[in-house]
Amino acid sequence: MLPNRMNLSKIVEEQLKRLKAQTGITPNVAARIAFFKSIESGHEFDANIEHRLDGTLVLDKITWLGKTQQATELLLKIRYPELESKKLQAAWSSHVEYGIASLRNEKTLYSFGYRLLD
Repeated sequence: MLPNRMNLSKIVEEQLKRLKAQTGITPNVAARIAFFKSIESGHEFDANIEHRLDGTLVLDKITWLGKTQQATELLLKIRYPELESKKLQAAWSSHVEYGIASLRNEKTLYSFGYRLLD
């Protein structure tokens, strides 16, 4: 499963922080939403490409995933049964990065909520 302490890339981390400043949505909640939007869209993680996990926001798995922890880990294990802990974290990060692209330009909490209904 996923490691107990996780982080993202610097780029994604900055996008999550910018989104928080604009909408008030915390980075961990925005990351959860981005992950599921990515899964829903059909994005596939490529384990052959190096994914940098160089962000400084290192949080516990339970903080990043909250009540979605079991669902998130199950989806990752179903999609990527061959991956182990660190590569699974890279897959999660890749999905957050892909999903945040559809949310990063939201300016208000209202527009963010409206976008989730799409």
